[in-house]
Amino acid sequence: MPRTFSYSLRVAAIEAAKPKDKIYALTDGGGLHIDVLPTGTKVWRYKYRFAGRRDKITIGRYPAISLKQARMIHEALQEAVQRGEDPKTIQLEGFTGTRVKPTGPTFETYARQWVEDTLYYRSAAYRAQQLRWLESYVFPVIGGQPLTSVAPGDVLGILDSLRGTPTTAEGVRSLIQRVYNYAIRNLQADSNPALMVRGAVSVPKKTHHRHLLEPELANFWRLIPRQGAHFTTQAATQLLVYTMVRKSELIRSRWNEYDLDSGLWDIPAERMKMRKRHRVYLPRQAVDLLKRLKTMTGHQDYVFPSIYAGTGRVAPMGEASLNHFFKRMDFGVPDFSPHGIRGTTATLLREHGIRSEVVELLLSHAPRGQVETAYNHAELAGERKEALQFLADYLDKLIQSPE
Repeated sequence: MPRTFSYSLRVAAIEAAKPKDKIYALTDGGGLHIDVLPTGTKVWRYKYRFAGRRDKITIGRYPAISLKQARMIHEALQEAVQRGEDPKTIQLEGFTGTRVKPTGPTFETYARQWVEDTLYYRSAAYRAQQLRWLESYVFPVIGGQPLTSVAPGDVLGILDSLRGTPTTAEGVRSLIQRVYNYAIRNLQADSNPALMVRGAVSVPKKTHHRHLLEPELANFWRLIPRQGAHFTTQAATQLLVYTMVRKSELIRSRWNEYDLDSGLWDIPAERMKMRKRHRVYLPRQAVDLLKRLKTMTGHQDYVFPSIYAGTGRVAPMGEASLNHFFKRMDFGVPDFSPHGIRGTTATLLREHGIRSEVVELLLSHAPRGQVETAYNHAELAGERKEALQFLADYLDKLIQSPE
């Protein structure tokens, strides 16, 4: 089929292109373009439409793939689309003349398969985060390369672009390493390029989330209803304190997990970090709050439904909602985050004589040592219930003190 477009790029224009703060594209024609990354790396890509959706494929880096080679590969990929074949099933390494030589799965193809094969037991939020890193930082650079052709220098190039966020850089490197560990075990690769650049980015020592002192906690608690936030956001913040659970465990909770008559909330294992069912003995104040909330959201599946979900879409509150709410709260402690609630409540309970074993169970931490198998959701039920009720009552007393 004759071409209905003209190629427009020139080698001089590609060579002259300088990096900017964000990725930008130089268009050649017919969906072929070259992305200029903030690191200065230039990557050929092809945007196309297949099976009713828009997609794109990474061809490779410039100048390793010249302008002439990129156009030849582009024509072969276009022909595949016209034949009804997805270009992502065609491998690009070994391209010579006018043919594309298969050489095994691309990194993107294999990494997506790795997510399906190995992360099925993790939470949807965790899988989404891993895919987001791959799609944002990794696939644009090496996604189109055959799995076996990725070199340590390729991974180092990705890390160089993330040096401003060293924790993310190391997370991305570790993610690539795990993909290759799996590939090696399945005889799909012989070496691990991410392992070879371990330590290339220095990661700051991890700091624990700061916990609030009692006067600070009192100021925080008073401020919640004064911020003008949606009631579900206020309720979620208060219930984080009352229950001591993780943010993701709370905002994804469903009404069928609660027995408000008995004051119980059973979180299923698949939503717990430790993959073990966790029971929360709700204090009276939490039950009252949930009953009020049920008049608003009880007709839906999620206790904290997203107010931004489109028509007909059912989704829980986004994790960013609470993060933004906490950032808006000015009570004298900058950068206090939802995760700091767990350290705050745990410290308060320990300081008021609650046994560490009880606090650890309230936090759903894995018990240490030989007693690990002795605990289940019902162990120390009485003490756990008393501890959370003490916490709720103590909060009531705190806010009665002078501001």
